[in-house]
This record gives sequence, structure tokens and C-alpha cells, in this order.
Amino acid sequence: MDLGLKDRVYVVTGATRGLGNAAARELVADGAKVVVTGRDETRVLAAAAELGPNAFGVAVDNADPSAAERLIAAARENFGGFDGVLISVGGPAPGFVADNTDEQWQSAFESVFLGAVRLARAAAAELEAGGVIGFVLSASVHEPIPGLTISNGLRPGLAGFAKSLSDELGPRGIRVVGLLPSRIDTDRVRELDALSADPEATRAANESRIPLRRYGTPEEFGRAAAFFLSPAASYLTGVMLPVDGGMRHGF
Repeated sequence: MDLGLKDRVYVVTGATRGLGNAAARELVADGAKVVVTGRDETRVLAAAAELGPNAFGVAVDNADPSAAERLIAAARENFGGFDGVLISVGGPAPGFVADNTDEQWQSAFESVFLGAVRLARAAAAELEAGGVIGFVLSASVHEPIPGLTISNGLRPGLAGFAKSLSDELGPRGIRVVGLLPSRIDTDRVRELDALSADPEATRAANESRIPLRRYGTPEEFGRAAAFFLSPAASYLTGVMLPVDGGMRHGF
């Protein structure tokens, strides 16, 4: 199936590793051109170099108010266009209600929530019909995850924002979509499992609750993201796609 990604230009934030990087890899593999971002310049440049000539790296923090303008400008200057953005950020600090500090909440709000809102607003102002704004959120949009209180508080709000944005941008032919990963085998998920007394037992217990009985691979998430961002998904907007091996109990 031709997804129609050849020579389309996307910005993918948080793309030096994990889910953002997996999405960028699949987009480039299908012929798209990608601006990849992250906070660490060395890692950003390395990620872009590994992706090849159809990738360009920009070191920027999503919490920076100038980030959106810089990234869209980089897409236009380096690849001659701007067709969409996938907003992915690292997960906020883990912890339960009593553990997380005001500073952790504030930092996460600036990067995870407000930074994403700014990027989406800027993209909405620049995109034309056929453009797309994607959010990498979490299964916590539907069901809180124990020990991730900050994420549980912020991700559902972003899903609501994305749904509102899809209603507003639909008449202009611009789509807004979200992806809800659960247990994808990334560094972040392995770090969370390692917080338990027995990481191997924790993973086994998690896998037992997944109908496919395994964690997903980053490549599987990346392919879902590439499809959602592609012209092949042209009639999908305002939807949140669980990428979770069936872990969500609702339908």
C-alpha cells in the first residue's frame, strides 16, 4: 500500500529515541522528509545523521516559546514545505500524588502540555488542506496508570485539546489525531519497570494482561504513526488510536 508519504515534510519532536524516533524512522523509510528535535544537540545531530539526507536535526526544548516558529521555519528552509507535525515528548517524572512536587508538575506542564499546545497552534496557522497534527499521548488518556500521576493528569487534557482542535480545523481540511501507546518496549518503559523490586516479574505481569501477551516494538508503533500521519488516513480525524496490543478493556 502506498501511503502517499513521498516528499511530504513533517516535524517530529522528541525524536532522538523512543516513540518519536520510531515514527521518524518509518516516515523517512516511506519517502517523507523529517525535521527531528530533542533537547540534547549531540543526540539530535546523531539521530538526524542516522536517518540520512531526508532528515534535519534541531536542538530545542518543547517548553521554549520560540520552538514552534523555529521548527516550522527549519522544515520550510531545508525541505521546501511543511505538511504536518507529530508532537512527542518524554514522559514526566513518575510518582504518586504524595511524591510529586510543585516543581515537577510545573516543569511537566510547560513541556508536556503547554509546549504541545503552542506547537499545535503554530502548525494550525501554517498548514494547508491535507495537513495533519499528531499527538503521542498515552493509554492514561483512558485509564490512569499507577505511579504516573503527572502523566495521568496531563495526557487526558491534551486529548481533549486535540479533539477540540480537530473540530476547529476540520473545515479547513486539516486533520488532528492522537496515538495512545501502552507497553511499548522503549527505554522509558524499561526504566519504569526497573522502578519495581523485580523488573522481570513486573514485565511478565504486564504481558499477562495484554491480549497479544507481549510488549509492542517501537517499529510497530512507528508504522501506526506513519499511517496516521499519511494521506492514506485522509478521512481519520479527531480520533485516538490505542497502540497497545489490546490492553485497553473498552472499545
